[in-house]
Amino acid sequence: MSVLPIKVLGKWVLMAGAGIAFLACGGERNTALKKEKEPVETIADLGALPLSAESPADNPTTVEKVGLGRLLFFDPILSGNKDVACATCHQPEFNYAEFLETSIGVNGVGRGQSRRFVDPNDIPFVKRNSQSVLNTAFNGIRNNEPYDPAQAPMFWDMRAKGLEQQALEPIKTLEEMRGNGFHETGIVEEVVTRVAKIPEYRRLFSEAFPGDPAPVSQLNLARAIAAYERTLIATNTRFDQYMRGDSNALSTGEKEGMNAFLVTGCAKCHSGPMFSDFKLHTLGVPDTENRKESDSGADQKYAFRTPTLRNLRFTAPYMHSGKFQTLDQVLMFYEDIAGGKLLNPNVKSGQVDPLATHMDVNFKDISRIVEFLNTLNDDSFDKTIPESVPSGLPVMGR
Repeated sequence: MSVLPIKVLGKWVLMAGAGIAFLACGGERNTALKKEKEPVETIADLGALPLSAESPADNPTTVEKVGLGRLLFFDPILSGNKDVACATCHQPEFNYAEFLETSIGVNGVGRGQSRRFVDPNDIPFVKRNSQSVLNTAFNGIRNNEPYDPAQAPMFWDMRAKGLEQQALEPIKTLEEMRGNGFHETGIVEEVVTRVAKIPEYRRLFSEAFPGDPAPVSQLNLARAIAAYERTLIATNTRFDQYMRGDSNALSTGEKEGMNAFLVTGCAKCHSGPMFSDFKLHTLGVPDTENRKESDSGADQKYAFRTPTLRNLRFTAPYMHSGKFQTLDQVLMFYEDIAGGKLLNPNVKSGQVDPLATHMDVNFKDISRIVEFLNTLNDDSFDKTIPESVPSGLPVMGR
C-alpha cells in the first residue's frame, strides 16, 4: 500500500487508502506538550453508519407496522385539538426537522417560516429546537460496542430511551401536541379512543399486530410510529462511502477539514458513526427569546445532549435553542468558549465542560471544518407524504 504524506494546516498527514493516520511533527514545544496531555482523536474515533437500523426484540419491523406508523405520523388525530401532527414540526423537506428557532405546535397555522400562532393564543412556543427524526434509529450507537435500540437516548435532555418511549412524549406535552383541553395523564388514552373509532385504523392495527386481542392500544401506537421512524435513515453520505473504502469520495480539502475537525477537539464529543457521544454537556448556549424562562436543561445544570452532525445542511438553525443560523456561527461560538467568553448569563465559567473550553478552534480552521461537515449530508432519504390519512383531517395538520 502506498502512503502519501501531505501537509494540512501545518501538520503532516499520512494518507493510505480509505484511512488516515494523523501525525503531528515538529511545532512549538508548548503545543507538543499540550498534545501529550490531550491526545488528538483520529479517524478511528469516527465511523460509517450501518446500512440498516436494528429493531428492539419486542418490536420487529414489518411492512404493516411501517405503513400504519407513517399514517399516524402525518395524522393530526394524535393531537388534543386535532390540529398538529408529528410531521408538523418534523417535516420531510426539512430533514424531518423544521427551519424555525423553536417550533409552533398547538394553535399554529402555516408551514416553515410562515407558521404563526392563531389569535387568540395562550400557548407558548415549543421549549427547544426541533431535532431531526432522520437517523434517530441509530441514536446511542458507538464504535465496537453492543447496540440496544430500546436504550437509545432521546431528546435534548435524554429524558426518554428508545423510539417507542419517545413517540408518545410529544402527545403529552402542552405546547407540542396536547393543548389545554386535556390533562397530561389522559391525552394518550383519548387519542387511542379516537383512533379506535376509525374503521380504517382498526383494520390497519389488526394487520400490523395480528393475534393481539386489543390491537389499538397505547403500546401499539408507539410501536407503529417507532417502526416508521426506523425507516427514516440516510446512510450513504460521501463520508460513509469514504469510510467504506472509496478513497476518492472526499476531496483533498475535505480531508484537510476532517483533520482540522479532529485536531481542534471537535471529535472529543462528536464521535462515532453518529458524530455524537450521546452525553450531556454544559456549554452556555444562549437561550431562545421565544420563551420567557431560561432553559436550564437536564438536572438544572444547563446540560444538553451532544447532537448528531449528520445532514446539517438541512437542519438549521442549530443548538437546543436554535440560536445559531449557520455552521460558521456554531464554530465561532466554540472559539468564544475557548477564549473564556460566555453567551448565557445564567451559566458560570466553572460550569462549562472542560472538553469545550480546551478546544482549539481558530477562525482560519472554520471554513475547512464546514467543508468537511458538508460531506455528512445525504439527501436520498424518504420524503414522501401520504395524500390522505384515515381520520380525514388535513395531512400534517393546519
